[in-house]
Amino acid sequence: MNTHKYRRRLDREDLGRVLTESGVDCGGVREWSELTEASYNTAYRIKLTDGTGLVLKVAPDPEAPALTYEHGLMRTEAEFYRAALGKAPVPEVVHISGNEFLLMTELPGANWFGQRSAITEPAGLRTELGRHVAALHEITGPGFGYPQNRLLPGWRAAFTAMMADILADAERYEAPLPIAEIRGLVHANEHLLDAVRTPVLVHFDLWDGNILVHDGRISGLVDGERAMWADPVAEFVSLALFGDIEQDQAFFDGYGPFEFTGDIRRRLAMYRCYLFLIMIVEGMPRGYQGARHEQVMAHTRQLLDRQLDRLR
Repeated sequence: MNTHKYRRRLDREDLGRVLTESGVDCGGVREWSELTEASYNTAYRIKLTDGTGLVLKVAPDPEAPALTYEHGLMRTEAEFYRAALGKAPVPEVVHISGNEFLLMTELPGANWFGQRSAITEPAGLRTELGRHVAALHEITGPGFGYPQNRLLPGWRAAFTAMMADILADAERYEAPLPIAEIRGLVHANEHLLDAVRTPVLVHFDLWDGNILVHDGRISGLVDGERAMWADPVAEFVSLALFGDIEQDQAFFDGYGPFEFTGDIRRRLAMYRCYLFLIMIVEGMPRGYQGARHEQVMAHTRQLLDRQLDRLR
């Protein structure tokens, strides 16, 4: 089963209805095109005759197979942008329609990953990124967890529920993983989560593909659909997805001093396990396949095993 067949594409009439609902003059569209970078939602770049640029994200068919947490993601992304607006470079929400579509302003630039060979001073960008992430982590929320779910008063309860969901998904899709052992290791370490008292805004997917760069500066933090109110340490996972955030001095030059104690490293290991589980399991209902996918999955499984070792 491949999620691509569940992706919803718009024709010109569909686009007009969406723009009208959003309060945008559909007669003012100069051009529009699909953004090929999107892999789960469908995304369009829209140019209006007055020069305004917009981006429209359309959710997959509701019948598409998905992980438990992958409901209401449009609402989560909109909440992330609204919470971060004015504090970090994010799009402005123009209109959201339930979990159907999200219309936002277009930001200048292209994603860092696609420009990586042309970026001559990555350390400076990492420092700038650190400042933006620090600003996100000054934004506090009303409880812990995913915005699309019922927020909980404690981080331990929220995170263990999130982990329970992804492990249930792993069982449902028969992922070849040591599920019982993972449950046991999380349970043995979950008391460390009680040290987290304040829910802050965490993007949780800040790899280079979700960071826009324009004229040598960071111009946008996008694709906030995995955002949560959480432990700020959870942010460090995607910021160094296949690397070691502790060695990223340029980032901490912007973020500010941070001490990695033994307990914090174990919390970080739990968050890494969670994201690696998502990466491994999500490809099953979406029907991902091919040599490249298998290679990435093998590497991700090695990284997961390494984090499990740190929790033993």
